Amino acid sequence: MNVAMNAQTNWKKNTALFLGSQTFSMFGSLLVQYAILWHITLATESGVMMTISIICGFLPTFILSPFAGVWADRYDRKLLIALSDAGIAAATLVLILLFAAGYDALWLLFAISAIRAAGAGVQTPAVGALLPQLVPEDRLTAVNGIFGSLQSFMTLVAPIVSASLLAWASIEIIFMIDVVTASAGIAILLGLVRVPGRARDKSGKDETNGYLGELRAGLGYIRNHPFLKQYLSFFALAFLLMAPAAYLTPLQVARTFGGEYWKLTAIEIVYSAGMMLGGALIAAWGGFRNRTHTIALACAALGLSTVGLGCIVFSFWAYLTVMGVAGIASPLLYTPAQVLLQEKVDDVYLGRVFGVFNMITSSMMPIGMFLFGPAADIVPIERLLVISGALFSLLTLWPAGSRALREAGRPVQE
Repeated sequence: MNVAMNAQTNWKKNTALFLGSQTFSMFGSLLVQYAILWHITLATESGVMMTISIICGFLPTFILSPFAGVWADRYDRKLLIALSDAGIAAATLVLILLFAAGYDALWLLFAISAIRAAGAGVQTPAVGALLPQLVPEDRLTAVNGIFGSLQSFMTLVAPIVSASLLAWASIEIIFMIDVVTASAGIAILLGLVRVPGRARDKSGKDETNGYLGELRAGLGYIRNHPFLKQYLSFFALAFLLMAPAAYLTPLQVARTFGGEYWKLTAIEIVYSAGMMLGGALIAAWGGFRNRTHTIALACAALGLSTVGLGCIVFSFWAYLTVMGVAGIASPLLYTPAQVLLQEKVDDVYLGRVFGVFNMITSSMMPIGMFLFGPAADIVPIERLLVISGALFSLLTLWPAGSRALREAGRPVQE
């Protein structure tokens, strides 16, 4: 009881330590992610190999996320996060030893990508469900916005650091940095973060029905809530339409503006910088009183900026400006969406709902690439961006016109 009361009293300290632990871990993970991507690209120059890499990076997350949501509702969420980080670090350490012994076959990189994706699939629902245990409800938007800015900053810095390290060091050095940062994150999380207790299902059914029973209960909870059904359907379609902007813009830049490395790096940096600004904006502003209105505004901004990426091809600097606007709009969509779940879903089911949400967000863009990727070799990418952006803009009508989503977006006190 005293631990729980102290944790609630020191929520700012606990939250700062938790975000710090996740930032340490995320930095090393992103270094490895970029190092593996570039190693495969330069070693093979093969679209097939890149496709295999993408599949290894999302399929384990897609498969595990619903079960990971059950674990996040059943077990200690802090421990789940630490164990998933430890498992990834252990697998990375084994890879370092294999590479040092001369075993550097490409399939080992595919295997470690799959293991890392599995760890992320376990960790992500637990992180989303743990934050409401640490943070008062009226501060969730600000904290999620700050967390989003930290993630964007890491996304901005990691490719620069990873490229610099690869220029003078072996890939094993980057793997070792990930092991060290993961260890630091785990030490902070387990040693310093104090998490209050949470609600349990007093009926005890969650503990006796087994994983499939609990998964069915979570899916039944979603089916019985019109808000959640529409929310998840909306984001499934949204992430499907995001695929061209997310995956095809580097190819578009290479074809339209030239394939210099600095241009490909510039679009990543500008987008990440925009996300940092957007995260700071939503943290300071908080969005409209009705969170659904903020989501609708972000949809319009993202849709129009995607159309702009397809139309503004006369100047690379103008193109970068539009990319920055897309970056700013992204946290205006993701942050209120995250907070809506944290506020409206019963804590008993929060992990499972986040598991389903993570399954959708991790899979729909790669699925979209099966549609838009081959099309990019038949029609201009600019046309695909205009079409997907226009359809994304029309998505604004869904949250604006849905009574269930509007009701869910209202402040809790109303």
